[in-house]
Amino acid sequence: MANDPVVGQSTDPDTAGVLGEGGTGVYGRNTLGKGNGVIGYSGEGRGVWGHSTTGHGVLGESVDGRGVAGSSGTSYGIRGHSRTAAGIRGTSDEWRGVEGEARGAGDGVLGTSSSGYGIHGIGGKRAGYFEGNVEVIGELSVTIDVKITGGLDCAEEFNVSEAAPVEPGTVMVLGEEEILLPSHQAYDKRVAGVISGAGNYKPGIVLGTLESKQHRLPVALLGKVFCKVDAQFGAIAVGDLLTTSSTLGHAMRADDPMKAFGAVIGKALRPLKEGQGLIPILIALQ
Repeated sequence: MANDPVVGQSTDPDTAGVLGEGGTGVYGRNTLGKGNGVIGYSGEGRGVWGHSTTGHGVLGESVDGRGVAGSSGTSYGIRGHSRTAAGIRGTSDEWRGVEGEARGAGDGVLGTSSSGYGIHGIGGKRAGYFEGNVEVIGELSVTIDVKITGGLDCAEEFNVSEAAPVEPGTVMVLGEEEILLPSHQAYDKRVAGVISGAGNYKPGIVLGTLESKQHRLPVALLGKVFCKVDAQFGAIAVGDLLTTSSTLGHAMRADDPMKAFGAVIGKALRPLKEGQGLIPILIALQ
C-alpha cells in the first residue's frame, strides 16, 4: 500500500538493509509534515548508499528544506568523491552554489590540491569577494593590474620614538638605529616621510608590517598624504616644494634651492597663506 512504511535491516555490513534497482533504486517522499523522505542509520557502515552508472547515485529534492542534509559528530557531514569530475557540485538559481559556515575556530571553506588550485573562482562580476582582512602566506601573483580603491599612498612601517606623541600628518626624520623622530630643524636631509592616515587619506599599501616590541607606524613614501605645515616661514601655494621646518613635525615652503636639495618632502596640493594647518601633499622625496 502507498502508506505502508518500508523498513530494512541488516546485521552484515556488506549487505543492504533495503536494496532498490531500476529507474529509481529507492524513492522516498514525505508530504505530511516535517519528517524525512528517506532516513538511513548505520553503526559502522553507510547510513544511505547510492550507486549509479550514469545518473545520480543519490538525489535529494526539497521544496522549502534541504535537498540533502548530512551531519557527523567527528567526521565529515557530507563527503563527495569523483575520479574525473567534481567531488561535490552545488548549483543555485538565486543564491550561492556552495556555502560553508564554521561556528568555531575552523575554516568556513577549505580547499586543498596536490598539483592544481586549492580554490578556483571564475566569476562574471568578480572571481572572488572578501569582507574583512585577507592573509596570504607565500607568493601573490597578479597577471594584469592591481587596483586599490580605498587608499592614496604607499607607506612602510618604521620604528618610531615614543619620547613624544606622534600623530598622523607628522613629518619624520631618521634617528639613531633606524628609529624615526619628528622633524625639528629646517632643511633636514634626514627627512624620511610623513606619518600616514591624517584627514581622509588612508594608506593603500603598507609595507614592513612586522611584529615588533618597538612602537611602529606607517610612513607615507609615495602618493598623496595629509601633512602638517607651517606658513609662518612663507605662504604656501599649490605646487610649492616643501621641506622640514624648525616647528616640530611640520613642513614649510622650500625657498633655498641649495639647502632644499636632498631635503624635499613633496609638493603642496592646497595653499596655506598663514598659520599652521594640515594640507594634502604629493610625496616626492628628493
